[in-house]
Amino acid sequence: MGEGLGFYKEYVAGMNAGLATVAVGHPFDTVKVKLQKHNTDVEGLRYKNGLHCASRILQTEGVKGLYRGATSSFLGMAFESSLMFGIYSQAKLFLRGSLPDDGPRPGIIVPSAMFGGAVISFVLCPTELVKCRMQIQGTDSLVPNFRRYTSPLDCAVQTVQNEGVTGIFRGGSATLLRECAGNAVFFTVYEYLRYHIHSRLEGSKLKDGYLVDMGIGVLTGGLGGIACWSAVLPFDVAKTVIQTSPDNATETNPFKVLRSIHKRAGVKGCYAGLGPTIVRAFPANAAAIVAWELSMKLLGIKRD
Repeated sequence: MGEGLGFYKEYVAGMNAGLATVAVGHPFDTVKVKLQKHNTDVEGLRYKNGLHCASRILQTEGVKGLYRGATSSFLGMAFESSLMFGIYSQAKLFLRGSLPDDGPRPGIIVPSAMFGGAVISFVLCPTELVKCRMQIQGTDSLVPNFRRYTSPLDCAVQTVQNEGVTGIFRGGSATLLRECAGNAVFFTVYEYLRYHIHSRLEGSKLKDGYLVDMGIGVLTGGLGGIACWSAVLPFDVAKTVIQTSPDNATETNPFKVLRSIHKRAGVKGCYAGLGPTIVRAFPANAAAIVAWELSMKLLGIKRD
């Protein structure tokens, strides 16, 4: 990977991956957050499914409604993804040391991914809190007009004024659990799939083609994303409920929140937003991996 000061290129490539993720995946994320907020609440409108929710947003707000909260998402994901991919690459290089490069090693991939996930959770928590609070406004919102935010900055300022600095980090435990476990699953699936596909193409003229690399990136990133979100969605549901609650006394322990949701809505409630999450996971993570790998190639970083 990067040598000397060249390691910064991995962070630049990671930033590009984050921007690609938001551009492709934010509309699906808006639908997911609304489903998680409405379909786990005690009262208020319940959506039949993700399509019903998306159609309601398009009918009342247009495409703009699907990108509600995207500003904080672009800023947060650019920084978060830059850190995640950069830290993961550097940690993997460090842990591998002088070991031969003879294929993926879970003992290297998992701790590298979990370490990166733990670091970025501190960046993601405040940006996602702002994003989620912006997303639940608009169509069928349960938020009264006098409590609505005019912009992501207004949301962040009001949150700090009303809840203190710690308020902006509400949902931190759920974010930490989601990111550590999710990234471990994502990178394990991605690395193994990528290794075995490239092994099959060894000696083929197709191996180093840009289109082939993009195709492999789409497949490995997309499947890695589906595996990741299938594993950690309950933590994400808990995070959304914790971060969008207007009551400062709301429970913030993700396991207790999930227990409460399970009592009200069963297992289905713990997986609220599964449809749009899985639909989003493939293209968004595929875009991230393609952008990351293409950026590294253009920046002259050799992948192991």
